[in-house]
Amino acid sequence: MMTDSKADTNELRDLYRELILDHARSPRHFGRPPTVTHSADGINPLCGDKLHLYLEVADGGHIDDIGFEGTGCAISMASASLMTETVAGMDSSTALGYSATLTARLTGSENAGEIPAGFSLGKLRALEGVREFPSRVKCATLPWHALRAALSADTRPASTE
Repeated sequence: MMTDSKADTNELRDLYRELILDHARSPRHFGRPPTVTHSADGINPLCGDKLHLYLEVADGGHIDDIGFEGTGCAISMASASLMTETVAGMDSSTALGYSATLTARLTGSENAGEIPAGFSLGKLRALEGVREFPSRVKCATLPWHALRAALSADTRPASTE
């Protein structure tokens, strides 16, 4: 017999799985925005994921618009979609904080403990399921590496290697 907490956990996993599939099938912010001030390429040689991230960042560091193009597995595309949905409208320092927090949580880094004050992972928690599949962690973190590269004006392709 299944306990309520186990049933709740399974329901949550199913909900997250559906969220990932929804974002993979219908990615948000897919395409190049009309104005681009920052961009970066992201490559995951292991899985073959490739993306190009576009941002319009105002002088004060506010992310006014964001989009991406590329091809990749469902996890990579869903992560890019969730990332763009999350950071659109944020200031760049907050977006970088989300990037560092999520990447640390997915990779199991020592810094992956508590979520910093003021941060809410919300839908991004759906990506935490990839921790059970180490080869998929790189797929999920690729867009976040590209975000850091774009905001730091790093011209080298962001890579998961």
